[in-house]
Amino acid sequence: MNPWLKTNRTLLLRLLGTLLSGGLIIALLAWNWADVVTALRQVSPLKLLAAFALVMCSRLFTVARWHTLLRSGGIPIRLRDTLALTFTGLFASNFLPTTVGGDVVRLAGTIQLGYDRAICLASLAADRLVNMAGMTLAAPLGLYQLLQAAPLAAQSLSLAGLWQKGLSFTRRTLASLTLWLKQPLALLLALFFAFAHMVCMFSANYIIIHALGGDLPLWRVVGLFSLGYFVGLLPISVNGYGWQELTTSTLLASFGGVPVSVSAIVAIFHRLLMMSASLPGAISLPGIMAKMDKSQP
Repeated sequence: MNPWLKTNRTLLLRLLGTLLSGGLIIALLAWNWADVVTALRQVSPLKLLAAFALVMCSRLFTVARWHTLLRSGGIPIRLRDTLALTFTGLFASNFLPTTVGGDVVRLAGTIQLGYDRAICLASLAADRLVNMAGMTLAAPLGLYQLLQAAPLAAQSLSLAGLWQKGLSFTRRTLASLTLWLKQPLALLLALFFAFAHMVCMFSANYIIIHALGGDLPLWRVVGLFSLGYFVGLLPISVNGYGWQELTTSTLLASFGGVPVSVSAIVAIFHRLLMMSASLPGAISLPGIMAKMDKSQP
């Protein structure tokens, strides 16, 4: 095999996954174009603004979650620095998916501020795991809907993989949260901020669904989007582009009863809102990237 292909095989496969998933979403929109146009005409700019405001609030709760973990881990970082680094990481994740990950940018930023690399790295792992813990607690609402719509498939899924995944998740959580297990109040506060982030994000999606003419109770939105979060973590595409949208639209249409045209638009609006909310990170990204380049031999 060509050395270049061998080295970049994973990236190429993810690019292919992105193209295929994105192509399917475009095909769904094109196939139901008349319904898409009808749904878009129902959207109120005020509701979109409300959804965006909720997404921005969810980002602020994400800042608070990581800041809590950093401070309780002994890192005397200022809130404004955590704010800048979090938004910079979000921007990198959304707009630089093939080169620099958001966590890499956040870690580089904390190191440049002179903080302990090991604790900052552990805080990033803990931040992700606390968020996953919140999503895990919401996932049963989605599994219930799968059991109602496709009982055999859902039972097979839960029995075959969830037990092992649950054990693996527990082991990784305990390993990464060793420092914070001695500070249960800080950990609970971080989990509270994770829940607040989820409430804002799910509420934004609820508003978008109803603005487009869909009809889905909030608890069902929470369940389906929490399941979509875990399925979207599969490394099938670059940064989840296309794959997360396809997963979200499929879950909403297949198990939520949302029209295909509406579910596809919801998935795309969700991505656009996430990207828009990360734009403030563009301000501090160039400085961090420049220092990262200088630090490389």
